[in-house]
Amino acid sequence: MRLKDFRIYFNNELSNLYPKTEVDAFFFRVIDHELDLNLMDVFTKEDFVISSVKIEVLEGIIKRLRNEEPIQYILGKTEFYGYSFKVNNQVLIPRPETEELVSWVLNEVQNTKEEIKILDIGTGSGCIPISLKKERNLLDVYAIDISKEAIKVASENAKLHDTKVTFIECNILETSGLPHQFNVIISNPPYVRELEKKEIKNNVLNNEPHLALFVEDTNPLIFYNKIADLAKTQLHKNGLLFFEINQYLGEETKNMLLQKGFKNVILKKDLFGNDRMIKANL
Repeated sequence: MRLKDFRIYFNNELSNLYPKTEVDAFFFRVIDHELDLNLMDVFTKEDFVISSVKIEVLEGIIKRLRNEEPIQYILGKTEFYGYSFKVNNQVLIPRPETEELVSWVLNEVQNTKEEIKILDIGTGSGCIPISLKKERNLLDVYAIDISKEAIKVASENAKLHDTKVTFIECNILETSGLPHQFNVIISNPPYVRELEKKEIKNNVLNNEPHLALFVEDTNPLIFYNKIADLAKTQLHKNGLLFFEINQYLGEETKNMLLQKGFKNVILKKDLFGNDRMIKANL
């Protein structure tokens, strides 16, 4: 099958499930990954003949897309903060909003001359600590996750990027202390309430790990409360606490931190205009 014919076929198979712009994005990512062809090749190599072996592989990808499996899991990788990360269904797919959180952290620590020890709680793929380490190699970076499988993925990503991050398997809700005193603690913990499941697309709901997504409606700030309590005793003086948060619970999260004695609590919107990040000083 020629490339131009495959593109028509690809569009016909998926157009009833996804918007055209998304189908086009899938197509370009798939041919880059499987055929090593770029955007320009789509227009200059229309008669490129795809082998029958590759067609079989591509058919498998289309089938998985029709089952609404995320393209990132299908290809086994995604982009975050300009870096490529391995992902599978044991870790959340990193979001653009989390890139904004990384930028905020980097901006806050960029002028510090002393060694900075940073902890990421609920690291998943390791995208936050690895990106921080890549951008500022002098940082001493640690990361925690409850999932052994997530720690494995994060460790592979650290090796892929030749970065030194200390990963620790730990249930943060059950721990009484952290491994060190830190200058900065960051967390993007589970924060989607069960009542919000109806807002979640099928490709997320049916594929991404619920352990990393959902909290009970009756105690949606369970992780934030515990991490804030730990931070009170294990952040250095003037240390910083950063959270990615539920957009509907911005004021509640801010008030919780103020009640615990944190200062200079700043609530920040993401690129979509939603309350998404918060920073506080000890």
